[in-house]
Amino acid sequence: PPAGRDYLDRIRKACRHTLKLTDDLLTYSRLIRAPLHHERINLSDIAIEIIGEMRQAEPTRQVETVIAEGMTVSGEATLLRAVMENLLGNAWKYSGKKERAVIAFGAEERDNRQVYFVRDNGAGFDMAYSSRLFGVFQRLHKAEEFDGTGVGLATCQRIIHRHGGEIWAEAEPGKGATFYFTL
Repeated sequence: PPAGRDYLDRIRKACRHTLKLTDDLLTYSRLIRAPLHHERINLSDIAIEIIGEMRQAEPTRQVETVIAEGMTVSGEATLLRAVMENLLGNAWKYSGKKERAVIAFGAEERDNRQVYFVRDNGAGFDMAYSSRLFGVFQRLHKAEEFDGTGVGLATCQRIIHRHGGEIWAEAEPGKGATFYFTL
């Protein structure tokens, strides 16, 4: 009956969420122990690949992307790809309600160092809560608004710190967010 189907759908959804949460926690815990093997990698190429994968998953979605060329760094390729997947994935997710979404990846010089950024024009957030951004299970948006487990940005921070860098964000509600990081 319909009520039984509704219960089964809720159970399935809860199981999927628990599985995703478990996978995210395992990934997060592995970051503590995994040795770093530095190599030259092109973050621009990684960003293009990730955006391409997201476009394939949602082919009807209109998203303008601006990706700076030649962003080459030294680091652990698998871990830095995870950072890019999280940051670009968040930009994609949180700009999903915009009729004309814009996502950018680039870099700028600040205080004699290269600062990389991922910017979107999506939901943004109140900077008064920015101290919670990188905590495990900390979310600034309700689960009903945007899916997620609250582990992605904590994972990004852990990876970037392991590379000797920093990560921070600037945002405004309804006007998007920019995540900056150094390596």
